[in-house]
Amino acid sequence: MEEANQSVVSEFIFQGLCTSRELQIFLLLPFSTLYLMTVVGNLFVTVLIITDHHLHSPMYFLLANLSFIDFCFSSVTTPKMIIDLVKDNKTISFGGCMSQVLCVHFFGGGEMVLLVTMAYDRYVAICRPLHYTSIMDRQKCIWLVLISWIIGFVHAMSQLILILELPFCGPRVIDSFFCDIPLVMKLACTNTDTLGIVINADSGVLATTCFILLLISYTYILLTVQFHSKDGSSKALSTCTSHIIVVLLFFGPVIFIYLWPVSITWVDKFLAVFYSVITPLLNPAIYTLRNKDIKNAIKSLISHK
Repeated sequence: MEEANQSVVSEFIFQGLCTSRELQIFLLLPFSTLYLMTVVGNLFVTVLIITDHHLHSPMYFLLANLSFIDFCFSSVTTPKMIIDLVKDNKTISFGGCMSQVLCVHFFGGGEMVLLVTMAYDRYVAICRPLHYTSIMDRQKCIWLVLISWIIGFVHAMSQLILILELPFCGPRVIDSFFCDIPLVMKLACTNTDTLGIVINADSGVLATTCFILLLISYTYILLTVQFHSKDGSSKALSTCTSHIIVVLLFFGPVIFIYLWPVSITWVDKFLAVFYSVITPLLNPAIYTLRNKDIKNAIKSLISHK
């Protein structure tokens, strides 16, 4: 008879991006197109790096993993959001909601750590070029990627375990298009103020720590390029600029949502769309447009057909 902590709610209802039926139908084609481009773009970059032996270096190995994570990350929420645009009853099962919470934090946490790993790779390549091949060998690259996945999984499980302990017995309307932890906690039939602080601290510490490490890394790299390296400095600067743009696009919305004390619904929805739909699309575009090696690999692929 120990059912006090078990959920009475079997499903949640999304309010979606907006209440206007006409606007939802209008958004169907743009979001479907964006998601298709995200899937094709990220999988193309991943497959291109795997198949082209000229791209078998640590930097591109990490980039392939980033593209794969972006593909997975966007696929957690975007397909459901697109389907809900044409539905009046936007429901998700309790298990589906918890799965979204787990996957969003798994892939999101993994991407944060992977971006730090990519910054470390660029630090070694630019600041210690003579030792690059010995420091960033194949085994170390694999371990660094595995560590990013492990940290993402541990972070996601720590978030999910805390949410699963909550009793849900009454309200079940989520004012968003996916199950985000702060919004789900509001529906719990108990006071969640303390738990909210713990959960936000968990996500906030991971995001802020990674962001600070990235700022320090790229500041040091850019200073090294400016004062010590003349040959190849433009290529190094171009690569680092691409990385920095991706970092800002990913971390900006995440830090704002989890650390900003005031919650504004339309702002939170816009930022959620930005980091779950737009950013995974921009990442392969930024690297492709600014990277000569990938451009050459694409040209070589086209010329062989």
